[in-house]
Amino acid sequence: MLRAVLVLWSAAYAAYAQNSSPQELFQRGMAAQQAGEYDRAVRDYRALVVQYPNVFEIRSNLGASLAGEGHYSEAIAEYQRALALKSNPRVRLNLALAYYKTGDIQKATETLERVHQEAQDDQQAITLLADCYLRLGKNKQVITLLAPYEQSQPDNRPFIYLLGTALVRDGQTDKGQVIIDKILRDGDSAESRLLMGTAKYMVADFSGARDDFAKAVQLNPKLPDAFAWYGMALLSTGDQAGAKKAFEKELAGDPNNFVANLHLGAQLRQDQDYPAALKYLQHALELRTGDPAVRFQIASVKMSQNRLPEAEHELEALVKDSPQFIEAHVALATLYFRQKRKADGERERAIFAKLNAERQAQNEVAVKPAQ
Repeated sequence: MLRAVLVLWSAAYAAYAQNSSPQELFQRGMAAQQAGEYDRAVRDYRALVVQYPNVFEIRSNLGASLAGEGHYSEAIAEYQRALALKSNPRVRLNLALAYYKTGDIQKATETLERVHQEAQDDQQAITLLADCYLRLGKNKQVITLLAPYEQSQPDNRPFIYLLGTALVRDGQTDKGQVIIDKILRDGDSAESRLLMGTAKYMVADFSGARDDFAKAVQLNPKLPDAFAWYGMALLSTGDQAGAKKAFEKELAGDPNNFVANLHLGAQLRQDQDYPAALKYLQHALELRTGDPAVRFQIASVKMSQNRLPEAEHELEALVKDSPQFIEAHVALATLYFRQKRKADGERERAIFAKLNAERQAQNEVAVKPAQ
């Protein structure tokens, strides 16, 4: 019965669209779009697309209306068709936003970099590009992008906050502290607590970081990254159960948080819940293609599942791409010994012993007091 009603309704709407002029359909679609009635707008624009498939404004408005309905994959296709007809920074920014909403941060970043070239003063594009860089762990790119605005726009809180976060995560804690002090002038806030906690975490003050992160999530439970960092601090202070809950809370608000996906996947691997672990780890790898830490965790899951040929292939590729990754050499040696390949195992054991000795020597130099 419902299907029959829908068929009749669709036929009636098609007849109505045919009896309306293109100008009427376009104007009605725009009115519906501006009123937030995206389903009606989509119907009108789609009726127009059939007659006029190569009109930029129709394609771009259809993309925006589809995005308004949350149909981001379809919106991406329409934005791409529009841009093939005419280059336009605003539509390209909308395309980047759609990629961002689907969790494809890499494509969002690439698209925003072009937007920034075309419209260098577009603050929305700059803010979103800096956020994408942060999500990809590209702290230096954030600093390069935003540092010029520290003096010209000292009251631009999104810019200042993103810059301070990148400085702290890049290990430039002194410069980051200057940014923290600027934010603190407006009083205690979740943002300032997150920044201070990150600074403490970077210098291994895990207890202090934990307390700041706890305050951050208390002040604003929806602050991006706050629960992820809180989870890492809880892990570093031995509270694995609390860390797991924190990562789950982060992912409840942002399923595309890289840190939470990675660490929750690693915890589930330790809990021997391998299917669940792989789900989170594979999504983390989608967010940061080729990330060594994620690749190591995935290979470790496959070793635990006794999928040795797959684990071997992934670990051999990993040590080739990241030859200084000590833990990967350890895992590969273990795998070789399990396969009764003593010579290969001894070779990997010698490599990680050498790397470990070099790491210890570097640590001793780092902590040696000046004469």
